[in-house]
Parts: sequence; structure tokens; C-alpha cells
Amino acid sequence: MSHVENVLRGDPVDAYAFMDFKTRDHYRHVIERIAKKSNFSEIEVAQKAIDLAKNGAELNGQHDRKAHVGFYLIGKGLSRLEHLAKSKRTIKSIVIRLIGRVPLFIYLGSIILLTAFFCWCLLEKAQSDGTGTWHLWLLGFLLALCTSYLAIAVVNWLSTMLVNPFPLPRLDYSKGIPPESRTMVIIPSMLLNDQNIEDLAEDLEVRFLANRDKYLHFGLLTDFKDSVHEKLEEDDHLIQLASKRITELNEKYKGEQRDTFFLFHRPRIWNPNDRIWMGYERKRGKLSDLNALLRGGPEEMFSVIVGNTQFLSNIKYVITLDTDTQLPRDTARQFIGAMAHPLNKPEYNAKKQRVTDGYTILQPRVAVSLPGTNLSKYAKLFGNEPGIDPYTRAVSDVYQDLFGEGSFIGKGIYDVDSFEQTLKDRFPENRILSHDLLEGCYARSGLISDVLLFEEYPSRYKTDVARRSRWIRGDWQLIPWLFPVLPRINGPSRKNPLSLLSWWKILDNLRRSLIPFALTLLLLAGWTVLG
Repeated sequence: MSHVENVLRGDPVDAYAFMDFKTRDHYRHVIERIAKKSNFSEIEVAQKAIDLAKNGAELNGQHDRKAHVGFYLIGKGLSRLEHLAKSKRTIKSIVIRLIGRVPLFIYLGSIILLTAFFCWCLLEKAQSDGTGTWHLWLLGFLLALCTSYLAIAVVNWLSTMLVNPFPLPRLDYSKGIPPESRTMVIIPSMLLNDQNIEDLAEDLEVRFLANRDKYLHFGLLTDFKDSVHEKLEEDDHLIQLASKRITELNEKYKGEQRDTFFLFHRPRIWNPNDRIWMGYERKRGKLSDLNALLRGGPEEMFSVIVGNTQFLSNIKYVITLDTDTQLPRDTARQFIGAMAHPLNKPEYNAKKQRVTDGYTILQPRVAVSLPGTNLSKYAKLFGNEPGIDPYTRAVSDVYQDLFGEGSFIGKGIYDVDSFEQTLKDRFPENRILSHDLLEGCYARSGLISDVLLFEEYPSRYKTDVARRSRWIRGDWQLIPWLFPVLPRINGPSRKNPLSLLSWWKILDNLRRSLIPFALTLLLLAGWTVLG
């Protein structure tokens, strides 16, 4: 064991020794970099970091992130350690430090300036060609949307040149998940027919076999399909089949007096807005009801529960996946290890009414599965590069690298307590389709760039367009969250707690949805009024 390693194991919260190799190696490389730019040895720099952590523990307690040595190596306390070690700064480090103080201002300012420059160049050419005034106004509006795409691409590329990506810190759970981090993998879905249920059960078993652990459980969170009637003839048969398959899995893989597999099924309720019988609030309602159940809520929200529910209150994390999302071998342990790291634990700010440090949600990278691209020529043509990239450990993501947070897209792991504290009774009923982005804005979502999940790409153009249409419709439903005051929810209006970065994420989604429309209009205008 190296001397630096031995010093760092004096971490006051005793987390360093239990971290995975990549995280510990990252810590040591930071110490090496600081030592090279100062007059202190690596051992002395490491000891200074430990001393800062001990001081943080004395002032703030053992459970505060400032009590962990990593806070002063890769967290917000890094500048304190560099100052204490009298580290010399390079021009690049000074630039990065300046960007880090006002990253959103520089990021958006650069995008606006580049967009304005591109627009000016093209409008200048149009004016010199004799384009009329009102035509220039029309052209300017369309060009602003279209050139913003290029401007953002350029700024994002420059950002990746300045800021190096690195994976979030993680504890090493490769040998097993501790009982205090008990987790449930949940698949929100619908019971449609016999084959659908057989596929759900088989896929659940595959995920289990790839991620077997005493403190990891797997469940289906289901509704019936929407109907004009409260009950259909096939409902009883479908729920009996689903219950049977879950029971068979529990019998096949018997645990130590605890069931591994679960079924949580909700009844249809009447939706007066859509005038239809359906599962309450669809996926968001499913997860909300599950969270309430995990924290002692009534079981009446579910018409059928299969599995031993006695220990559900001990579930700390939930991994939520789509029906077609694959969970590769030991990925769940990597999820949980990242969530349990002291620097990633969520910190709720009661004044701002949102999580301001750490992460309630961690979102992995998502790639197209190899079989998924072979479903059709359309999937081959438009799907991303499929399969595993053996050469990439961590990829760059502008939001994560510049701002320290990513965007939630519905697949990932979340802390149940923080999720409930932050999001309970926050959103109006029947008004939000794209709840994932909003949940990530309130609860703070991070990207685990070195963990990869796989899913299928739509095999047909019609399916892909329907999916994108649903996304765009959901994005436009978030317009009220761009205003200072939010819509009323069982009480008076409330101040919008979202950060400026969250406002930009919502606005950027709206901008992105308009680009195909703007490009088409620009093409038509070039053939007609501008021709």
C-alpha cells in the first residue's frame, strides 16, 4: 500500500477505503497534480486534505459531505486545498476556474453571440441580394432557430475541449450490496395480453440473473390498458397469469425468508378529464404510489400485491427501467455504489424547495442494443451506434461536466426518501406528460457516464414519430414552469423554485422541437417568397 493511500484511508467518514478503484485512483491523481504544482509532497497534500475533512467533521458532523476527504479533492472544497498547498495555477486552470464561477452565463452568452453572428452573416447576404424588410424579419426568425442548432453544437464541442469528463465517485459494492442500501428494480408497464406478461416475467428473470444479490429485489409495477369500462372480461385472467409467474419466480429462486420478485398492480380509476378508466397518472402515478407504499402508505392503492411486503420500508433506492431496457451484469451494484457515495447523497434546501447538492436521481448512459438494430432497416439507419464501446470509460456530457448535473430521461436510480420529500404533491394532475425532466430539475439528476444500459430503437417510422410527438407534446406542457409563479395545486400559487439551468433545459427542449419546423419553412421560403 502506498503512503498516500495509507493517509487517505484516514478519511473521517471512513468512506475512502470502501470506494472502487477508479474513484480512489481519481483522488490520488488529484493529489499528484496538486503536489506537482506546489512545494509540498504528495503525502503532505494528502494529509492536508485529511485535516480539512477532520475539521469539516468537527464543525458539521460526520454525515456532512464536508467531512469526506473527497470534498476537498473533487468537490467544492478543492480550491481550499489548492490554496492551502499553495498550488500554482496554469492559464487553462484559471480559465476553467473562471468558467466554473458563472458557467451558465458563459455558456448561454456564447450560444447567443454565435447565433447572432451566424444570423447576421446570412441576413447581410440576403439584404445585399435585395430581400425586402418583412422578408428579412421572417428570415431572421427562422435563421435564429436554425443557426442556434449550429451554435450550440460549436459551444458544446468547445466545452468538451476545456473540461475533461470524469465518472461520478462510487463505493465498491462488487462483493455485495449492504443491507442499508437495499434496492428494488422496478419495471412500470401494462398488462396487455398473455404474451406480454410472459415477456415481462422472462425479462425480469434475465435482469435478476445478471444482477443477483441478497439485498436487490425485482418488481413489475403494472396497470391495465385504458378502457371505457372499469373492468374487462380478460382482466382477471391477466392478473392471475401475472401473479402466477411472479410466484413461480419466487419459488424458483427462494431467498432467505424474503421474496425477490414482486408484482404491484393498480386498478383503473375514472379520469374525468379524458373521460376514461385508466391507471392514475400513468407512469408518474405508478412510481408515486409505489414510493408511498415503501414509506408506510396504504396498500389499497394497489388491487394486487404479490410478494412479502414486510421489509418494503427498508428499501432505500429504486431503479426504474422501461419495459425494453436491459440491465447488464452487475450494473445495479454500480448504480447503488454511486448513489451511496457521500458526495452524491442528496441535500434538500428547504428555502429553495429543491435539492441543491448531491443527487436524488442518477441517470446512466443509454445505448441501442445489438438485437434492437436488427429489428428493421429503419432501426439500422437511424439508431445510434449499437452495443458496448470497449474503449470508452467515461464520456463527456456538457450539462454534467459544466454544471454538475444531468437530465433525467426516465431510466435510472433514485433515493426514495429524497424523491418523496422533493416531489410529493408538487405537480398538478392530468397536466404533465414529460414529468422526467421536471423531476430531475426539482430533485437534481446526475449522469453516470461510465454505466451503460441498452434498449431497443423503434423499428418503424410511425412508431418513432408517435414517440417524438408524445415527447414534444410533453415538453410544451412545461411552459408554466418558465414563469416566476407556478399554477395552483390545492392551495395558493407558489414561487417557481427551479434554477436558471432548469429554465434553460425546458426552453432548450422547446427550441429543439421547433427546429424541424423552422428548417422546413426556411426551405419553402427559399423556393417561394425569398426566391
